[in-house]
Parts: sequence; C-alpha cells; structure tokens
Amino acid sequence: MKQPSTEWREDIASDEDQRFTQYANRFIEIQKQNSAKYGNGRGLHRKQLLGLNATFEVLGDLPAYAKHGLFAQPRKYDAWVRLSNGGMRVQEDSKPDIRGFALKVRGLKGPGALGTETNCQDFLLINLPAFSSPKSAEFVALVSHLAQGPLSVLGYLFKTYGFSGALARMKKAKQSFGRPFTGFATEKFYTAAPIKCGPYACRVRMLPASDKPDPNASQSWAKDIQKRVSSGALVHDFQLQFFVDEKTTPVEDASVDWPESESPYVTVARLTIPQQAVEGPEVQKLQDEIDKAAFDPWGALEEHRPLGDVMRARKYVYFASQKTREATH
Repeated sequence: MKQPSTEWREDIASDEDQRFTQYANRFIEIQKQNSAKYGNGRGLHRKQLLGLNATFEVLGDLPAYAKHGLFAQPRKYDAWVRLSNGGMRVQEDSKPDIRGFALKVRGLKGPGALGTETNCQDFLLINLPAFSSPKSAEFVALVSHLAQGPLSVLGYLFKTYGFSGALARMKKAKQSFGRPFTGFATEKFYTAAPIKCGPYACRVRMLPASDKPDPNASQSWAKDIQKRVSSGALVHDFQLQFFVDEKTTPVEDASVDWPESESPYVTVARLTIPQQAVEGPEVQKLQDEIDKAAFDPWGALEEHRPLGDVMRARKYVYFASQKTREATH
C-alpha cells in the first residue's frame, strides 16, 4: 500500500481548446438529432429513470489528506439524485447499457471549478470503475460512429485499429456494455476519472445500499428503487481513492482502474435516500425539475476540480449540451 501524494500532474495539450470545441459541436449535432425524435434532452444519459431527494452526510474523523472542500468538516446537506440509462437514445431498461448515478449536493457556497462561486457539488458516477477509452478523442470518435449505426462503428474500428485491434476493442466494449447489472441499490458506482481533493487527486466510489437484488428489476430499474424507498431508506457509503504515483494511479489515462491494493478507498460520507412518496403531483414536479437541471462534473468546488483529458473535454461538451437544451442551474 502506498501513501497519498500531491505529486500528480496534468498534461494539457496546446490544441485542446480547438479540439474540445469540435467535440462539443459534434455532440450537439447528435443531441439535436435525437431531440427531434425523443423530445428535448441530453446528449448522453438521455433517459432519466428516476429523480429522488436525498441527504449527504460528511463524516467526522477523516484522515487529514481527505479533509478538503466538501469533506473539510462534518455536516449534512440536502441532495438530489438522478438515475439514468447512459445511451443517447431512449430504449428499454432490459437492453445492455451503462447506468448513471448522478448526485447534486446542495446548499454549498464557495469558489467553483469554473471560476465563479458555486452553491452545489455534482458527482457523476457510472457502474464501471474506468472508462473504455484512455483519452477523449477515442471516445468521441466512437460515439460519433455509434450515432450512425453498428456498421459505421465496425468500419471505424477496423480502419483505425486493424483487424486484431478492432476485435480487442469490440471485446472490451462488449464487456462494458454487456456487464450484468442488478440495480441501482445493489451495484457499485464510480466517477471513473479523477478530481481534486484540495492539493491531492482522487477518484470517487459509492458502495451498494443493499445486497439483495430483485431478479425482476431489469424490467424497470425505476420501479425497483420506488419499491425500495416506499418501505425504507437506502444508505450508500461514499468513498475516495487517492493518487499515489503516475504509474499506479494515472491522472491522464481514464481507462486505468486504480488498484485498490495500492490505494485503498476511504469512506468519507454517507448518502441516504430516505423513505419517500413515489406518486403524486409533487413527485412528478421533482422528476421534471431534476431532469431539466444540469448535472455536470464541473459543477464543483475549486477544491474538487475535475482532472485529466477526459474531464477537461467534458467541460466543453457538458456546457454546450446544457445551453442547447436550456438546462437550469
């Protein structure tokens, strides 16, 4: 086991502004095409499954390297949770997909990662510990071809990586998208890419609230959670994993799952989704409000600024997407 280090570095290319602007423009084209078909919505994670009220409690007695920003002192905050399927289209829950667990911790006040004051801290988690691509360029190219259909994806992979390389990437994609998923209460979720924690760098993980999956949950992930919160609270442990060195815990390669044996997770907070109503006008109002809201990794305190190529690209793409769909902040 290695000790947390402040020796992390970002490698910012000189052409990022131009490239990331191009990425954002491409995503907006795809978003507009799908909005014409499904109604106004996000570029990715379009299908909101459920929006929920929650509380986020920062714990006491944390190690000194974790006590920064949101985690500087024990406190309870109101929060919103947005559960989603990751795709750019609206499809049945039973189909393979990445699942998103977005969290907005509310009631903060401090310098934000975008240079202005912020009143929230957003965490965007998925049910995978790392991204399929090390850098944003490969991910954007893949999504662009996915928007055109399976044949376009196959052509792109074989042309770019050759026969063996294409097969390897197809296998990896199948493992990611086809990974068994039991439900939002029973799976681990990750930021996959790093953020700051004061002078340190870290990744985020959230542990399951239950070890009892419902075998019928895949027919409707929302109904599974509604059934659970109708009868009691769901409590998730919220954890940080810290950068130790560039070889073990790289900041710029989002495809690397940092090894827990070298950098163990530290529990720093507790997310509680309390027992709550799942029907009625107020519930629907909450669903609409959460779906229209911006959930953005850059909706963050400066002490939790996103790090790495993938996160820097997301700043451009998320801003453009929010502007296009007129998201609320």
